[in-house]
Amino acid sequence: MPERSILNSRKVLVSGGTGFVGAGIARSLADKHPGCTITIIDLSPPQPQNALPEEIEFVQVDVTSMAEVRKTLQTFKPDIVIHTAGIVPALADRFGRRLERDVWWTNVQGTKNMVDAAVECGVKAFIYTSSCCVTTDDMRFPYPNINEEWPTSPTSLIYGESKAAAEALVLQASSGQMATCSLRPSVLFGPGDYQLIPSIHACISRYQTPFIIGDGFNLWDVTHVSNVADAHVLAAENLITSRTAAGEAFFIQNNEPITFRDFCLAIWAQFGHVPPFEIHIPEALAYVAGFVCELATWATRSSTTLSRGSVRDACAMRYACGDKAKFILGYEPRIGIEEGIRLSCEVST
Repeated sequence: MPERSILNSRKVLVSGGTGFVGAGIARSLADKHPGCTITIIDLSPPQPQNALPEEIEFVQVDVTSMAEVRKTLQTFKPDIVIHTAGIVPALADRFGRRLERDVWWTNVQGTKNMVDAAVECGVKAFIYTSSCCVTTDDMRFPYPNINEEWPTSPTSLIYGESKAAAEALVLQASSGQMATCSLRPSVLFGPGDYQLIPSIHACISRYQTPFIIGDGFNLWDVTHVSNVADAHVLAAENLITSRTAAGEAFFIQNNEPITFRDFCLAIWAQFGHVPPFEIHIPEALAYVAGFVCELATWATRSSTTLSRGSVRDACAMRYACGDKAKFILGYEPRIGIEEGIRLSCEVST
């Protein structure tokens, strides 16, 4: 049987399918397996920046409502569920606890609803879009070339905590009836990115490009959204056929660790900007400045992007080994960082 036909007779439901990652997965599925039936569910309708093929059906569903989730899965009876829906806190809220209740309600309860309904409806394969943050959001440690044996942390930032709890629910549900696995992408970028590249590009107009916090040599991972989409398709194929990925978690990244400074310089170069000089700010000094900003925002009830957390984040060492995803899923990044930056910036201009 040709490889392209593995999922052609299958029904696939993608939650969060109008978002940055979910839409990319839906497009990749439609391209590689044109015979499969794809339904996406989300709170928000499809947007132009995350365009979807016309043959994909959209249904408005709130994953935190068990009644809505159960009704939708009973109606469409999918063979495969890919669950990407969730809340990713913006930078200003990433290091605080203000959104803890909302994040946990959507990321954990929403995932539980999806898993429970999938079991009830006889779903055969369930893929969860987790995050490298299940490990790296515990900011007490560096993470050089980590693998899936590194423990998740029950106490970290609210996003990492919620994704770790949701991932555990998914992996514990893996059984003979429904095989599950979890994918842990690193920081995402690509066409339709509304956080990473826009915030880096904005540094040009704010005259922030000369500043380097710490030594600037800490390596980290990024992942082009198309590579993440490919990994989800590979996971679906695996769980329907060999099931060697069942009950497993996988780090997914471009497998090209890069310093944050070099990543920024490559993006600015696409817009014709080269920093005129460089100013190194010691991490300790930046940390104090972050604390001052936190005090100011507490007093004024405003928000800040500079905090003790953002300074630690900027100076952190965190990149993962891609061997497990390669050997079990057959995943290898199709779009490299250089090409991905070029394609992403072309869309942004």
